[in-house]
Amino acid sequence: MSAPPDAAPPAPPERLQRLLGGPALAALRERLRQRYAPLPPGAALPILRLARLQPAEHAALAGLLGRPARFNASMQLDPAEIDLAFQRAGLASSLRDALEQLDGPIVDRARAQSELLAGWTALAASVRHPALAASLAGPSGLGLLKRLARRPGPATEALLRQADAVLQRLPAAGLGRAELAAGVLGDAHALDRGAPVATLVLAALRRGGRAGAHADDDPGQEAAQDAASGDERERDVWAAAGVLVNELARPVLVLNLAPASGAGGAGGPPGEPGYLSLRRLLRAPPAWSLAGRPVFVCENPNLVAIAADRLGAGSAALACTDGMPAAAQRVLLQQLAAAGAELRYHGDFDWPGLRIANQVMAGAVGWRPWRFSAADYRAACRISAGRPLDGAPVAACWDAGLAQAMQATGRAIDEEALAETLLDDLARAGR
Repeated sequence: MSAPPDAAPPAPPERLQRLLGGPALAALRERLRQRYAPLPPGAALPILRLARLQPAEHAALAGLLGRPARFNASMQLDPAEIDLAFQRAGLASSLRDALEQLDGPIVDRARAQSELLAGWTALAASVRHPALAASLAGPSGLGLLKRLARRPGPATEALLRQADAVLQRLPAAGLGRAELAAGVLGDAHALDRGAPVATLVLAALRRGGRAGAHADDDPGQEAAQDAASGDERERDVWAAAGVLVNELARPVLVLNLAPASGAGGAGGPPGEPGYLSLRRLLRAPPAWSLAGRPVFVCENPNLVAIAADRLGAGSAALACTDGMPAAAQRVLLQQLAAAGAELRYHGDFDWPGLRIANQVMAGAVGWRPWRFSAADYRAACRISAGRPLDGAPVAACWDAGLAQAMQATGRAIDEEALAETLLDDLARAGR
């Protein structure tokens, strides 16, 4: 009766172990195996010469061939002669057979790697969604797939089918991530952070976003990626595809920002600050009627509070990034830009402030700095003594001279210190 498929191979005969086995001859066996590796099974090995032999290795080969045992560091071998010696002894059908009995099958590693790569490439080429196909087309994408799936096969095919199915369902319109996972994959947690399907989907969405927005050329993108936590970055990517993750976190603060008449409220009542959640913005997007109208954007919530106290309903529309913009802030600003609003941004005159502004303004259409140039910085230094400018310099994508001016002066000016000047702009535009 034949042994079960997973049974261990039989141990080599004791005489074969004495002739060619053991740790002392392991390096010799490996050298011989490497000579066979590129050849198909059954192919003859040509006459070869082995140099740098150790005494034990020379003695083993001499014993196999019946040659004098006097040590020599090199030896010429005819593998056919060794094959015949093993056959006469009844230990193996060939030298290759003996090596495989002792250390397992001889595999051509280069060929095996080539076949494995071909398998991965074929799997990557089988996906339908263009963003997923693009994300898997390069070495980094294949590397990600290998880390997630380890080997090509049915499990990897299933993983790619799942990722493809999720992407085919996108973009959504304010659909919760758990609901998306349950509806497409039958498991509400299949798209949780770190899950293999979620990792592939996010890689494809990022790839699609870069292709559409040319974010590789965005000098603020890398800084924003570094500044945001992993959870925030993922929430932003999902939100861009209309998928809600923790949709009530970090709502966007606004003042006097109202949609078209009859389209439903947004933010607070006139003159009072209000909040818009990511859930609200994606599930029931306000109908903004802002074409050609200015919307001011600031970095700090304190400025919104000051504008509400001093100007109330007389202030122009104002939105706040509250530091580095998160998903809700990004979605609102994208909606306002798409509605044709003239977006004007101001932030702190410090290096984190420039990083945030790069993220907000770089590569976007319809953005203008709001008193945020090198000339404005020099004017701000005449208004406020500020504080010491610390940290690594950051270039401003909208004004090459701003960072130079800040370095030359060495002072950081907070946005709130310029409230009077900024409120004049808000009041003028509000009228």
